[in-house]
Amino acid sequence: MEEINVPQLRGRSRNRPDRVVADRAYSVDRIRKYLRSRGIKATIPEKKLRAGTKRRKKGPHPKFDKQTYKERNVVERLFAWLKECRRIGTRFEKRAVNFLAMINLAFIKIYFKKHFSDTP
Repeated sequence: MEEINVPQLRGRSRNRPDRVVADRAYSVDRIRKYLRSRGIKATIPEKKLRAGTKRRKKGPHPKFDKQTYKERNVVERLFAWLKECRRIGTRFEKRAVNFLAMINLAFIKIYFKKHFSDTP
């Protein structure tokens, strides 16, 4: 988390995002406490309680923004689509410029598949 860089249009990049959106695996007190200490909002769903586990001891459950979490799905699907292209998923291209070119080709492929495919 200390290595984050949020590029800006002008000036140097920020090292602190406004919000972190993550899945249930990151729903631990240590991560939530770290984000709070840096003033970063967290959109992380609570882990489901299993039989035999203890309930949260520290205060009420954190607020959860369902709409923001739903928007995370768009990014997840984007990565899934990109991984369909084997060359990208396995990082076949080692040079950054070639890798970026393959990502652009994958976007073109996805676009044409979605907009010009005969099947609905």
